[in-house]
Amino acid sequence: MKFTDLAVFLIYMIGITVFGSSFYRKNKTSAAFTLGNRNIPGWVVTMSIFATYVSSISFLALPGNAYQTNWNAFVFSLSIPFASLIAVIFFVPLYRKINSPSAYTYLEQRFGPWARIYVSICYLLTQLMRTGTILYLLALLATPSVYKIYQPNLEGYY
Repeated sequence: MKFTDLAVFLIYMIGITVFGSSFYRKNKTSAAFTLGNRNIPGWVVTMSIFATYVSSISFLALPGNAYQTNWNAFVFSLSIPFASLIAVIFFVPLYRKINSPSAYTYLEQRFGPWARIYVSICYLLTQLMRTGTILYLLALLATPSVYKIYQPNLEGYY
């Protein structure tokens, strides 16, 4: 690693640490940390929900699949901003009204612990598969550059 790369990395890590520790004084309870003291504007929640869906799948797999086959999956990804807006309009006020920090708490209050456990397991399995796909796509993207850098010189062996 070059000195410039290392310097940028260290400055970034120090900046992130300082930025994160600045919230330590503001949030004294776990509820204040996870719920943002219940004063996060709706547009911030919308952007947060939207950002959770953006990954290498959005930039690599969906356009590539649309180019090779059909546009069904790509068109579905174009609906994510609208789904985020609907979630903020309908679901976030519901969770705030019943004083529930998440959908899991709401499901447990409404249907019992089995619903929370079932939905949690389904979510974890989905995220496990999604993470594997994201890492695979990133590896496909990084392979040519890494291979070019670390390719052994085999000219003398042939």
